[in-house]
Amino acid sequence: MTVHTKPAVATALPALVDSHCHVVFSTFEADLDAVAERWREAGVVSLLHACVEPSQIAPIRALADRFPELRYSVGVHPLDTEHWDSGTKAVLRQAALDDQRVVAIGELGLDLFRDSQLDRQLEVLGPQLDLAVELDLPVIIHCRDAAAPMLELLRQRQSQGRCPRGVMHCWGGTPQEMEGFLELGLHISFSGTVTFPKALDTHACAQQVPADRYLVETDCPFLSPVPRRGKRNEPAFVASVAGRMAELRGEPLERVAADSTANAVRLFGLPGSSTAHSV
Repeated sequence: MTVHTKPAVATALPALVDSHCHVVFSTFEADLDAVAERWREAGVVSLLHACVEPSQIAPIRALADRFPELRYSVGVHPLDTEHWDSGTKAVLRQAALDDQRVVAIGELGLDLFRDSQLDRQLEVLGPQLDLAVELDLPVIIHCRDAAAPMLELLRQRQSQGRCPRGVMHCWGGTPQEMEGFLELGLHISFSGTVTFPKALDTHACAQQVPADRYLVETDCPFLSPVPRRGKRNEPAFVASVAGRMAELRGEPLERVAADSTANAVRLFGLPGSSTAHSV
């Protein structure tokens, strides 16, 4: 007897962008090729690699050579201000001018959760915001326990015509704070924290953010989403972030993927695709 079986049908995966990752860290050294295979299998068509201080620029550039879907930023994180000196702005400027794959300035910002030195953080933040305006590049803003001073600074700069476009990375603020940053023209990016059961403010923000103003990210290797919480995060897991966003918004995953990908491509000029991978 001949048994007829149906051919396997390819399942389309929605195209996703991991708008903030750190795969340059040593935790990925042993298996980065396998990590890349998994992000491609998960439908991730583009990644934006954030930089936290100048010594990372060359290694991140090498990763962009290795993985054509990767773009990156240049900047100094608010918890890495010891890496800022009188010549750092020029170093960042030249790095951005030398490589068109540099699509943002950052990760910059304010962090009063782990560091109380607001004045020093502002000294490092201001020149980077100026550089973004000069080069017409968006910024990646880290803001932890510092919404009030960040809003004050950016509103002042907006009144002077010196507020760059950009994104509030790894959003964890309140809906009221989010509204303030949206009024400044910024995007809001959601990470694995949106999957945490007790992150109620983040859930509310995910439900309220306009469809044309949000991104999804991993911030890997940190903040692995449920159900992988506590383990190393990686770009493939952005699918879990998008899935939780879809649940909270009452929308199909395909809609969240399409909106977040289009927003990332538009904001950063990332390589993106409306054509999904198939598995």
